[in-house]
Amino acid sequence: MNKLNSEIKRGRYILGVAVGAGISARSASEGGADFLLSLNSGKFRQMGLGSLGGYLSNANSNQFVMDFSLKEILPRVKNIPVLFGLNATDPTIDLRSYINLIKDKGFAGINNYPTVGLFDGKFYNHLKEDGISYDEEVEAIKIAHEMGLFTVAFVFNEYQAEEMVDAGADVICVHLGLTKGGDLGASKVLSLSKSKELVNNIFNLVEKKTTSILKMVYGGPIQNKSDIQFIYNNTSCDGYIGGSTFERIPSEEAIHKTTIEFKYMSSIEDPILEQLNRSIDSPKDYVKFILKYIEFHYSESISLKDLSEILHVSSEYLSRLFKKEKNISFKEYLISYRLDKFIDIMIKYPNLSMREGAIKVGYFNYVHFSKLFKKRKNISPKNYFISYKHN
Repeated sequence: MNKLNSEIKRGRYILGVAVGAGISARSASEGGADFLLSLNSGKFRQMGLGSLGGYLSNANSNQFVMDFSLKEILPRVKNIPVLFGLNATDPTIDLRSYINLIKDKGFAGINNYPTVGLFDGKFYNHLKEDGISYDEEVEAIKIAHEMGLFTVAFVFNEYQAEEMVDAGADVICVHLGLTKGGDLGASKVLSLSKSKELVNNIFNLVEKKTTSILKMVYGGPIQNKSDIQFIYNNTSCDGYIGGSTFERIPSEEAIHKTTIEFKYMSSIEDPILEQLNRSIDSPKDYVKFILKYIEFHYSESISLKDLSEILHVSSEYLSRLFKKEKNISFKEYLISYRLDKFIDIMIKYPNLSMREGAIKVGYFNYVHFSKLFKKRKNISPKNYFISYKHN
């Protein structure tokens, strides 16, 4: 909680990512997520099914989550909290004993998922008659809180929010329904406008009771940066939790796009490969190839060793050749090219964050990039663009 609150004080929003596979967990962690949630729907999404798969009797939810989390999630990420998606209404478990098991296995906390909060009407009434209700989810959050675990409570209305606050939840997250978008998205979702109203009503109640709880939103119509920005601008939201937004939709789009590109290829070659087809035998040809390669691949990992293997010459030879022709080392040229490209990109796309701009030119560690920029330009990236705007 101290870590999350310090993020907010620094002007950043909190980000939680619901994952169903090790590669998703690792990628989200490296991308800067503040915590991960192992939810049964995450695994069903990885299986090519919709999130509703986690609400049908397809598997023992708690055992399902425990199995894939211990095999795929916890071993892949060491420095980020992982929450267990607990089916608190499972009639075959003793809540206190099972939450104690969750803690012993190394999970940082729990989230009430799957949640009966998504059910209403006759079906929910029948569940309640059988003793299966949201009350058990509240009890689970209360027990976990007493055990010192981090707790994220999905709520659907003001009454549930009030119950979860009293239970000791660390995060009240307004669940806006299944995520819209992608091939498997739900067709009926709350509009952003109605979502804003619901979120404000719930958060107003929470704020009257306490100021120590973090307030987040999940799902519904939110599937891109513009959607969540709308919620941030119009509510007192501290952050966002997403599943399909980070795991399913990007995968669908990327795999679909890449498959089409490979299937329906034109006869036009990559400029780099075209150049490689030509004779490269003079010193200037080698340097020309390297310059062209940097021009097209500056956002990727580039090393002189890789280039030397492509050109079938030693890296030492290429290094001497490059410095002789350009009066600068390969490394210094690459850094200068990327920094200049970063400036061009940030001027062209002023709404990009500095971190995003750095990633676009091949630097995924922004702290390292900022130090590099300041060393070369004698000014930090932030102050550089403040100065640029004034001029």
